[in-house]
Amino acid sequence: MTLASIPSPTTAVWQIGPLPIRAYALFIILGIVIACAVAETRMRARGAPKWAVLDLAVWAVPFGIIGARLYHVITSPDRFFGEGGDPVSMLYVWEGGLGIWGAVAGGAVGVWIACRQMRLPLPMVADAVAVGLPLAQAVGRLGNWFNNELYGAETTLPWGLQVHRMVDGQAVPDPVTGETALPGLYHPTFLYEALWNVGVALLVWQVGKRLRLGRGRQFALYVMAYTAGRFWIEMLRIDDTAQMPVPGAEDVVITFLGQRINVWVSVLVFLGALLYFLRVRGPQEFLLPAGEGDDARYRVVTEEEFRAAGSASTASSEEADTATRTGDDEAASGQSSSATPEADGGGADPAESRSASEDR
Repeated sequence: MTLASIPSPTTAVWQIGPLPIRAYALFIILGIVIACAVAETRMRARGAPKWAVLDLAVWAVPFGIIGARLYHVITSPDRFFGEGGDPVSMLYVWEGGLGIWGAVAGGAVGVWIACRQMRLPLPMVADAVAVGLPLAQAVGRLGNWFNNELYGAETTLPWGLQVHRMVDGQAVPDPVTGETALPGLYHPTFLYEALWNVGVALLVWQVGKRLRLGRGRQFALYVMAYTAGRFWIEMLRIDDTAQMPVPGAEDVVITFLGQRINVWVSVLVFLGALLYFLRVRGPQEFLLPAGEGDDARYRVVTEEEFRAAGSASTASSEEADTATRTGDDEAASGQSSSATPEADGGGADPAESRSASEDR
């Protein structure tokens, strides 16, 4: 007997007139906003210009979405090109189906293009986004919950997930049983990954700060930590496979040696990130302006040089304020002096003044 469970929404799309509002799209957008806010804060702390993240996002977001969708299509081709598949639905990204590896790869290309245009060092930018990115992924997983996807094998644990049959964003009854929910409860792998991603963000933030990781090593740490979790979470999943408790269900994802392709990709990406983390060395990158206007450039400096420049700038500002206050005080003092009787002739004897007036 199950004492508790996690319910799933029966609606993932709300219609406002002719406009469909999809939960999946809303959470993706919210995740992007969070990632940009965190990255902007971290980049400013390294000396990057204000709102630079917006210029990065203009390139990274569309490239990331395209890459994510392409990865999903490549790893789940039957859904679009198999029997009963609809190739046109490849464009319906709001219905779910974005692969994180494609998103990272596509987004990296977009960031690389933006960094070249803005003359910013890519490793510094990569480290800046390494905390916000897993937070964005955690928020995006809530969209999977609304879509009733990304779940694992059956479980009797108290946090077992109820899953509905969804069509066009709405729960529909089974033609035989009339039930909208699948029989049993399932591992909420979407929740496992969301919580894991929050932990990854905290790990990268703290380790990166304490060890002062630079040269893209914080981003490599994020990749290693994320793939370690994705590996075991993927092994729990049964959605989009013949293990689904739905009559006639077939595999719609590519498997290799009995495991989803995502499991093997996680292993390969983890090893690549580990190799980079161990081989690359160097201090954190900070930026100081080396030009103005349209020709503005930034030179990479160490943290010590950055702090020293900041201290010098603060000292110069304080000296300027002191000089301004001193000048104001002297001016005020001069005005006060000119108003004294000695300065304007007011020191003459009053009687003499009256006498002179009478003579005239």
